[in-house]
Amino acid sequence: MNRITIQEFILMWKRALKEIGKRAGEFSRLDAFTGDGDHGTAIVQALASVVDAAEKGTEFKTMLNDMGLNVMMQTSGSTSTLIGGFLLGMSDSAEGTELDGNQVRQMFRGGLEGVQKQTKAGKGDKTMMDALIPAVEAMQESGSDDICQLFSVAAEAAQKGADGTTGMKANFGRARNYGERSIGHADAGALSWACMFDAFRQSVNKSR
Repeated sequence: MNRITIQEFILMWKRALKEIGKRAGEFSRLDAFTGDGDHGTAIVQALASVVDAAEKGTEFKTMLNDMGLNVMMQTSGSTSTLIGGFLLGMSDSAEGTELDGNQVRQMFRGGLEGVQKQTKAGKGDKTMMDALIPAVEAMQESGSDDICQLFSVAAEAAQKGADGTTGMKANFGRARNYGERSIGHADAGALSWACMFDAFRQSVNKSR
């Protein structure tokens, strides 16, 4: 798969909403160990707002901007802020109605930079960044311009990063108050973002 269209990109987000929706209860139960126990509900609501805005999209830059603004205006909380930052960052790095592999890499790098404007968390802090950063790095380091391959390596790296949060101590958010007690459970945010990247992988492979 050498190029991705607007409609294929929209289908990626619809697939993400569907797959994360299936696991919303799991994500909320994990979040309850060190947080408010609402991450599953929060990310489903956020992605529903993202998909709603995407439906009207006709070109990448404006659509991504609308998706980011909609999720931040329609839903509240850190999940919406970070997804909004991701989409607005992507908007800064995307043009036109179709993207090739290199443009996809640039768009996701821009998305990561957008999130980094919203949080100082990095790898090893037991947050969603433990999935997002490895996923984007894997895309950048891939020698392939095949979009299916890019999302395959990204999904694998995101899942590995999310799994690794089980042994980490939380350094951000409410979870950091638990100190050593936060060790032993995977981070709900990291797992949900890994699920998102795997949904992207499934979607582009289905379009192939």
